[in-house]
Amino acid sequence: MEFFRVTMLGAILLAGFGCSSAPQKSADNQQPKMVNASATQKKEPFPYTAKPCFTRMSDMAQRWSPDALPFHLESTLTTEANGQDGKSTVWRALYASPSRGTFKTFTCSGSRLPDQPPEGVTSTVESTSSPVVASLEFVPAYLQLDSDKAFALAQQHGGANLTKKDPQQPVLFILERDAKQKAVFWYVIYGKSQSDNKGIGVINASTGTFVRAGK
Repeated sequence: MEFFRVTMLGAILLAGFGCSSAPQKSADNQQPKMVNASATQKKEPFPYTAKPCFTRMSDMAQRWSPDALPFHLESTLTTEANGQDGKSTVWRALYASPSRGTFKTFTCSGSRLPDQPPEGVTSTVESTSSPVVASLEFVPAYLQLDSDKAFALAQQHGGANLTKKDPQQPVLFILERDAKQKAVFWYVIYGKSQSDNKGIGVINASTGTFVRAGK
């Protein structure tokens, strides 16, 4: 569709029993040695809705360049989250700086997968921007409707039929500004990508109004 322009107790018991003629072990050596449980406990992934991650990425972008504005936000499909609750363990956003003429990709991750970004907020190196980016930039405050609410609306307008048919149906979220309509929209994509989908719900991210369904 034409609206797409930018595309992660243990305890060790030491038992030392010797014969009666062997030297007696000290009391310290006879006590079990405990392993720090937090060191051996596996961290669980943390799925986020869009807004908490978007806020953190916007804060970092402002530290990079005070005039930085977002022009694209999207979720990532992983084995940790299929998007059906409006959450993802990895969100990515692109921010452009007019004064620098560059843009950066920022990532907010709660993933524990080795092939995904590390936990926290990170960014890439700067890349040269293009004139079209200026028409896509938007003020972060325009994002009022969180991704879980956008998903709920999409479900009410046909999406529920798709998830009922396939309980594991992946759902991808993309947020962009439409330059002609001068508004920011959620594109709730029932599929692995914009080109491989079974349906798309378009929702105004500022007003929470469902706009249309498409494919």
